[in-house]
Amino acid sequence: MNIQEVMTRNIVTVELDDQLLLVKEIFDNSRFHHLIVIEEGKLFGVVSDRDLLKSISPNIDTMYASFKDMATLNKRVHQIMTRKPITLTPEASLNDAIKIFNQHRISCIPIVDEEFVPVGIVTWRDIMRHLEDKNL
Repeated sequence: MNIQEVMTRNIVTVELDDQLLLVKEIFDNSRFHHLIVIEEGKLFGVVSDRDLLKSISPNIDTMYASFKDMATLNKRVHQIMTRKPITLTPEASLNDAIKIFNQHRISCIPIVDEEFVPVGIVTWRDIMRHLEDKNL
């Protein structure tokens, strides 16, 4: 089975110089945990909700948030993203993805075409959901 049968095709992207405020708004209003970082349409990195939480003040969204706390939202995506993420192509096997998840401490794999343009993303949860659906 190819990874394209399991991957999420509807990816959300941000750019290198986008502010963390935008990233926070996206995560606050969605049910996913990873954003693909692009520049000129090509994959440059990945930013996760955990990356964001480590990079902004814990006082944000509280009544104790100061100007200094809020200023952490002005950081740029390129300052916190994972660079050169491990990728697969849509033709890769499900087993290829499982091996990557088992060998590396990552929670998503961007799926790219031959020109390094993101076409999807797969998480270990996508694979588990697929296996559950197949009653394996």
